[in-house]
Amino acid sequence: MTAIEPERTVSVVGAGTMGQGIAQVALVAGHPVRLYDAVPGRAAEAAASVVARLDRLVAKGRTTGAERDAAAARLRPVDGLAGLAGSALVIEAVVERLDVKQGLFTDLEAVVDDACLLATNTSSLPVTAVAGPLRRPGRLVGMHFFNPAPLLPLVEVVSGHATDPAAAGAAYATAAAWGKKPVRCADTPGFVVNRVARPFYAEALRVLEERAADPATIDAVLRESGGFAMGPFELTDLIGQDVNEAVTRSVYEAFFHSPKFTPSLAQRRLVEAGLLGRKSGRGWYDHAEGAARPEPRTAGPEKAPASVELRGELPPAAAALPGLIAEAGIPVTRSGPADGDGPYGHLVLPDGTRLALTDGGAASATGRPTVLFDLALDYRSCGRIALAASPGAGVRAATGLFQALGKRVSVLDDVPGLIVARTVALLVDLAEDAAGRGVASREDVDTAMRLGVNYPRGPLEWGDALGPAWVGRFLRTMESEYPGGRYAPSQPLRRRAAVKESLLQS
Repeated sequence: MTAIEPERTVSVVGAGTMGQGIAQVALVAGHPVRLYDAVPGRAAEAAASVVARLDRLVAKGRTTGAERDAAAARLRPVDGLAGLAGSALVIEAVVERLDVKQGLFTDLEAVVDDACLLATNTSSLPVTAVAGPLRRPGRLVGMHFFNPAPLLPLVEVVSGHATDPAAAGAAYATAAAWGKKPVRCADTPGFVVNRVARPFYAEALRVLEERAADPATIDAVLRESGGFAMGPFELTDLIGQDVNEAVTRSVYEAFFHSPKFTPSLAQRRLVEAGLLGRKSGRGWYDHAEGAARPEPRTAGPEKAPASVELRGELPPAAAALPGLIAEAGIPVTRSGPADGDGPYGHLVLPDGTRLALTDGGAASATGRPTVLFDLALDYRSCGRIALAASPGAGVRAATGLFQALGKRVSVLDDVPGLIVARTVALLVDLAEDAAGRGVASREDVDTAMRLGVNYPRGPLEWGDALGPAWVGRFLRTMESEYPGGRYAPSQPLRRRAAVKESLLQS
């Protein structure tokens, strides 16, 4: 299917931040753009704001004055839906209420011709339900832009139950022609990004609720060890606690209260208190001018062990560690198989403490002196490592060892799965589940998560690097720590792990 030609009119209904951003994208792509809002005068104000954004692009040298003038001439605010007649595409970006969106599109059908493509920018409502009352529901498709729309490249192109493949194809081709990176996805709760991303917030909140670490420490570990651009507490303060919590509740309810998506009581209390983040001046952090940012929990300097012993083979995710330790001048000796359960090995400190990558269990559950370390995106380049120790374990020597590798160390309470590992394992599981159920292709799932929420690695790619068998085993251990289904590996993950295992054995 071909894209809508640049000379044809694109209309945007809803003149808030997202509507303005979408209008700017269509303008820059060369379309005449009409902008409508139900609030009198708001469309004209929004059009002036869009032109002001173009002025800033001229000041930064990203466009020319002539291009700005041409775009401004193509932008026209209108006072009523009748002004959208003749549009080739109408995109709505109005309030997230099903009845409002249904009423809008029903009214639009009386204005635009039958060839006009209709698109909803909803992030949480079913596209199928939005299109339900329409005379021609096949021409309605989801085009979910991400905020700020002029900057973020991802567009989720969502096909509802009745969406005509030609309509979805036209939306996909048009988004690509606008310089965006579209991904195709089915009409399921949260689509791709808001479905797969829930554990990034939920696991941090659960660690907080268990009092294993504070927000600043959790954020620091996920940034500096996991490679995420922002931690979940600072990110939800930016998004708005009310907005993030509403999406979580929407996905939870849409999945019939699946334990995989259970909301957080701690976040609910924050919203009830009006502590919504930056927009209210305070959320998890104090955003008042001059307010001090809390420091993450960081261990003081400790002496590195004189040597370490390697028993068995570390999991693939941590296989680089012995080499890094040797590079730091600490001898590493090998001495036979691992002395614990499971297929993976561990390090042994001079006092006999076992040092191992977290397997989803608590260090104290091992029944011997044990220090568990968290997953890292890259153990060579990461700046911080989280540790948890059983009573009497040599956590100071373990701290000194990682400090000798140039890492800051955060010692947590003995929480199963630590922080990065439990977050990534669940991201992998939900991504496998989405791909396995046909929500989107594997490539599109990873693309959506990298571009939509700026993850350092697509979760399916990450899962393949960790090994599906390792992820599945980790989650089964977490499920034994927290029974109830939240951590039970999905069938697509179990199936992929079985396939990988059979290939390795063949």
